[in-house]
Amino acid sequence: MKWTQGLDKFGISLYLLISSFAIANIYSVDPALGKKQLLFFCLSLLVGFVIFITRTKFFENMSSLFYLLGLLLLIGLFPFGTEILGQKNWYKFGSITMQPVEFAKIGTALMVAHFVSGPNFNIKYRKSLRTVVLIIAVPALVVLAIPDVGSLLVFGAFFIALYREGLSGWFFGVIAILAAVFILALALNPIYVVLGLLVLMAGIILVNYGKIRWNVYTFGNIGGTLIVLSALAFATPTVLEKLPKHQRERIEVLYKGEKAFRDTSGYNLLYSKTAIGSGGFWGKGYKQGSVTQGKFVPEQETDYIFCTVGEEWGFFGSALLLLAYSVYIARIYYLSERQKNHFNRVFGYCFASILLIHFAINIGMVMGLFPTVGIPLPYFSYGGSSLLAFSIMTAIFFKLNYADKNSLV
Repeated sequence: MKWTQGLDKFGISLYLLISSFAIANIYSVDPALGKKQLLFFCLSLLVGFVIFITRTKFFENMSSLFYLLGLLLLIGLFPFGTEILGQKNWYKFGSITMQPVEFAKIGTALMVAHFVSGPNFNIKYRKSLRTVVLIIAVPALVVLAIPDVGSLLVFGAFFIALYREGLSGWFFGVIAILAAVFILALALNPIYVVLGLLVLMAGIILVNYGKIRWNVYTFGNIGGTLIVLSALAFATPTVLEKLPKHQRERIEVLYKGEKAFRDTSGYNLLYSKTAIGSGGFWGKGYKQGSVTQGKFVPEQETDYIFCTVGEEWGFFGSALLLLAYSVYIARIYYLSERQKNHFNRVFGYCFASILLIHFAINIGMVMGLFPTVGIPLPYFSYGGSSLLAFSIMTAIFFKLNYADKNSLV
């Protein structure tokens, strides 16, 4: 049997393609950083090789240790962390920096997979559900206390994996409704939002009137829902005013436009859109982008790296990159679903969902569809911590998939 049998060459090729294209774009923004990213990539490949030759059960057996280590690294930021760009979420060792939240995601994914694949887990039981939510919530609350809102949102990815394991779709429905009310209350008078809720609720009741069993519990549920949603609508403006100025403006940019904050929180977005739009269909050419070469967009090599793709490679290159990401993430979901081992499947879903959240938020942020929250584009944004952490998850997953394909049971 060839050692490559069972190795997913298609998925690994996409990983190598995206990472290589990323290095070229970072080099376009800053040649020195491009060379550094190449070194990080070589280190990632070395770590990936070590993971590949490691015993498969090692990751499952050591999941609790990885989880605890990730949690301790997060907690250690409070006394030992270094503040960079207003957030104390980095360790600094001389000229080297490390962002522990990227590695905490790995530990959490392994721990969730280990617990959910256990013989006593049943998501329909409250004890099981409470425990797995607690596993996710503990590091998420530490991240919130840092605070790192962007990374906090990524922890929602684990609930996508839980949905595959039987979590009710109502969970996501409730989240969507709360988010919709919050967003509407940002742009509209809360009174109009509440009136809209009353009309919507009345319409739902009229359509389903004959199917509803009317009793005190029904009235209580309807009344309680309206009270909670109305309270959220009226509280939203107050919450917005309590946020720090830069965070408040990042949200207001969504409905007031970046030009209203062109000298503050809208600056990045304004020039990001300018760069993407100026690329046209085919782009201006490699290292020919005026916005990129002029360094008009702060942090262009990290969170806003996609605008470099838009300017230099145009709509065609941007569309190909988005397609590559979409196919890659879909491939991981597909392989996860085909795993015979339960642990492998859950970890695969966690990994794919983390990629999906990072990808969707980063692209939405650069295009003005989502507030700027400081979240990297997987494999693409400059940074050793991010690239190494995503590469570790990649290596673990493809190692698990390789072992699963060569398993006799």
